[in-house]
Amino acid sequence: MRSEQEVNRAIEQYSDMIRRLCMIHLKSYADTEDIFQTVFLKYVLSSVSFENEEHEKAWFIRVTVNACKDLLKNFFHSRVTPLDEILEKPAEMQDEHREVLEAVLSLPQKYREVIYLHYYEGYTAPEISHILGKKVNSIYTLLTRSRKILREKLGGDDYE
Repeated sequence: MRSEQEVNRAIEQYSDMIRRLCMIHLKSYADTEDIFQTVFLKYVLSSVSFENEEHEKAWFIRVTVNACKDLLKNFFHSRVTPLDEILEKPAEMQDEHREVLEAVLSLPQKYREVIYLHYYEGYTAPEISHILGKKVNSIYTLLTRSRKILREKLGGDDYE
């Protein structure tokens, strides 16, 4: 079990990333908070020793993505969870950002994942390939297709 100091550091360092990643997958604030707690509980109970900070970050991403997928596979969850909770944004969010976020969230999950990891977390295609366990060329294809879909949804080349 990890020390309180280690857990507090990890929460401070990775909480925003985990919440954003959950929102991309789940589109639900309540489910995001549940997965957030699950991920950090797994971290507390885990005896994995990390080689470096990047290894730790990749572990958090992988555990978060897996937990989101597990929740979405749950039959009960897929029948009762409203998917439009994300549209209840704070009023101060700019229209353009809201439009882009809504377009990203409307993408199929396989596209949302790579867009999030590439543009929000700054990972390269080879790094995303390693994190998601997919071939690098598949990641490039997913990025290209998702950009095309976003361009069409947002009406032009302004959002590349």
